[in-house]
Amino acid sequence: MTTSSLVERLRVGLWKDNPGLVQLLGLCPLLAVTTTFVNGLGLGIATLFVLACSNVLVSATRRWIRHEIRIPIYVLIIASLVTCIELITKAWFPSLDRSLGIFIPLIVTNCAIIARAEIFASRNSIAASLADGIGMGAGFTVLLVAVGFFRELIGNGSMFSDLSMLFGGEPSPGLVLVDNGWLLAILPPGAFFSLALAVAAKNAIDRKKKMTKRA
Repeated sequence: MTTSSLVERLRVGLWKDNPGLVQLLGLCPLLAVTTTFVNGLGLGIATLFVLACSNVLVSATRRWIRHEIRIPIYVLIIASLVTCIELITKAWFPSLDRSLGIFIPLIVTNCAIIARAEIFASRNSIAASLADGIGMGAGFTVLLVAVGFFRELIGNGSMFSDLSMLFGGEPSPGLVLVDNGWLLAILPPGAFFSLALAVAAKNAIDRKKKMTKRA
């Protein structure tokens, strides 16, 4: 796997074929968890790890997986990795585990992970599959972090609250900018509005790039 190929897979995952912005996969955790920057980053890192490792394992074992049972095998691989992440989170990051709740185990059902195993990892080398997993996972993580940061800033009027949970500590106040934010931003409708703004922004940037190239 060349450096240029790795960069291309990262570019595809982060922007061109982003799981959340373009494919609109994994929207359940994206909409439910991203009330704060920390929640988005925590779940994003967990998803990235599972996506990269599952791609590698699927690619390494693809020659021995029968076509008829490939999806159950993929789910079993993903579930094993998610169980490891859940146990690690409970042991060393208990506050983050309580904050993310059921959405760590629900990584198993993330359509983006199963889709990459079926579409890419089952047909490509281990190195290429790892790069694809990192690229797609990074793209999903960046979107989670961006939406979480936006909703926390608008909804709570703060930034980086509970950042200590990422290091195994207890929740702590972050940088408070205003006393009262716009409550709607951290409620379910705010998640849809935030995602819609992100998708619209990406489409606008892509459209502007196309117009610039034509000019």
